Amino acid sequence: MSGRAEEGGLALWRRSVLIGAMLILLLGLTLVLAYVPMGAWNGPVSYGIALAKALLVGLIFMKLKNSPAILSLAALAGLFWLAALFTMTFTDYPFRQAGERPRTFPEAAPADAPPTVGSGLPPR
Repeated sequence: MSGRAEEGGLALWRRSVLIGAMLILLLGLTLVLAYVPMGAWNGPVSYGIALAKALLVGLIFMKLKNSPAILSLAALAGLFWLAALFTMTFTDYPFRQAGERPRTFPEAAPADAPPTVGSGLPPR
């Protein structure tokens, strides 16, 4: 093998290891910041780290950076579909009636107790 061919393979290997190490560092940063009280900044910082990880995976490992336009369009269509599903989820919950919302911490009730009003279960 020529020195030039070995250099190209080694550079590709180094880049993959470097990106993998960056992903592990971002994962560690996410773990550390989960225990740091940041108040209102907790969500935006976590979403920023998640976006950085997604960009690294999409652009480098999925090779969307230098891909044909149809693959970029397919990736954008997937992101659009994900955004549509999140939008439907987040707009459904606030508009539910009080009886339709699930209780967070149900009280202990005997197994043969009748369903409560607004539980969504048919009466016996």
